[in-house]
Amino acid sequence: MKFWRPALLLLFACLLAESCSKKESLPNPPPPPPPPPVVTIQPPPPFGFYVVGYFPNYRNLNEVPDVKFKMCNVVNYAFFGVNSSGLLTVNNPSLVPQVINKAKANGAKVFVSINDGADGNFKNMASTANGRNGFVKDVMAKVRQYGFDGVDIDWEFPRTDDGTHLTYTALMKELSDSLHRDAKYYLTAAVTAGKYAGAIRDAIQTEVFAYADWFNIMAYDDFNSTVPYRHHSDYNLAVTSLNYWLNTRSMPKEKSVLAFPAYGRASGITQTGTTMAYRSILAQGGNSQSDSAVVSQGTFTNYTIYYNGQPTVKNKTILAKQRANGVMMWEKWHDATDGNSLLKAACDTIGRVY
Repeated sequence: MKFWRPALLLLFACLLAESCSKKESLPNPPPPPPPPPVVTIQPPPPFGFYVVGYFPNYRNLNEVPDVKFKMCNVVNYAFFGVNSSGLLTVNNPSLVPQVINKAKANGAKVFVSINDGADGNFKNMASTANGRNGFVKDVMAKVRQYGFDGVDIDWEFPRTDDGTHLTYTALMKELSDSLHRDAKYYLTAAVTAGKYAGAIRDAIQTEVFAYADWFNIMAYDDFNSTVPYRHHSDYNLAVTSLNYWLNTRSMPKEKSVLAFPAYGRASGITQTGTTMAYRSILAQGGNSQSDSAVVSQGTFTNYTIYYNGQPTVKNKTILAKQRANGVMMWEKWHDATDGNSLLKAACDTIGRVY
């Protein structure tokens, strides 16, 4: 027995040493996986009273001075179009970075405004979940590629009688979810003046108000080709538009932007070949303090054209300041470049420095 006792103690010591050696040679356990990123979907912060101006892709940038960009805090590049494949066509791609650089150098954010491209393209694209998904992905890619600050949807128009009011709503939600991820990009939309009940006006569902950061209310083009002496964008139309969208439909005040035109329309005759830019009306003797003038264009001579002069724009801007949260002008090139500017009248009314 005495002989085995030392041997057992030695064996126990060896086993203990081997066990400790194995424990010491074990690798460190891997660190726990990082928590999944928290995705926040919320709009970017608002930035005061909006002054929105559209710049069409077919205009000469050199003909619109820098100060006209400084007068706006948002410039909408108009347009990228929806094509037959449901993706975006970039119109005049070489102009895009020039407009962006000029706007941002003058302190304005730049949105890409998207229109139908050709009749039915919005409708066809938005009709399926796959179509909307592919479109939203392409929109996000283009926004990042060019450095836009947001997107403006100018679908003219979804309707209640063909189901596009539902696909429009779905599209706006999906765009909102992507653009508003981490409060990165803005989403806006152009909507009708709201004067006439029907399939077009009623297509904008109340649900959409939550998806966009604001709506550009197009309170113009209320023309009639057979009835004379009718203004297409008078002060009363602006009041009617805000009454409908804010009072009847409960669009939030902070998301309501009142639009005014920088062009004129005839009344009682064809609209083809008779519309005219505000700057051209003044060049033919029109007065910046009036809302109508007698002009000639092409084969049409000495007809009355109706437009917004500076007093009307000032009154509309006061109305927007009291009841809404911004003004929008279509479009920058149409406006005068001197002291007769409509955009200047709007900025002076609200005390915007430029």
